Amino acid sequence: MHPSYTPEMTMRAARDHYFDVNGFGADGGYADTWVDFKLGPLPLPFPNTAGRIAAVKFHDLHHVLTGYETNATGEFEISAWELGAGCGGFPAAWVINHGGLAAGLVSSPARVFTAYVRGRRSRTLYGETFEPLLDRKVGEMREAFVHPADGATARDAAAFALTALSGVVIGLMFMAFVLPLVPIGLVATWLRRRQQPHAA
Repeated sequence: MHPSYTPEMTMRAARDHYFDVNGFGADGGYADTWVDFKLGPLPLPFPNTAGRIAAVKFHDLHHVLTGYETNATGEFEISAWELGAGCGGFPAAWVINHGGLAAGLVSSPARVFTAYVRGRRSRTLYGETFEPLLDRKVGEMREAFVHPADGATARDAAAFALTALSGVVIGLMFMAFVLPLVPIGLVATWLRRRQQPHAA
């Protein structure tokens, strides 16, 4: 489901709506010890490090501003957008986004390229002071940070090619790290499903 964020909403209200629509919980899952990435139907557990939490707070606001969804294609698009716009001093964002862009090359290369070019015309929130952003209006923030992908140039294509190449390399390294965790993810998913009826 694609949530609607009106220009008059504050970023705080829009983020709360984003959490609710996507079932992320009141705090967006920031307090979780582990998070699941999905490889098709397989859950890939990943430690919810302080670096990831710091990055995902901005990442969630980027979903609100750009309109990219939280399904697989939307995550590939926002990975490309963030790389095009720059992730600043957030190593977790750089690594995860490179993997997302590389995966998007397989399933939706045109959309990923368009998102990357859009990012090169835009600016991310990485590096901004976080809390004051939540009190600003969605429309104001979109005007300041997000711009359309008007006419891709040869320079855009060259930058995308280099980013895609590094994305494949980083993505493969990331997968080599998380694939051994698949059995843990399967067991954790099974345990959660067993506990749900008891919780109800």
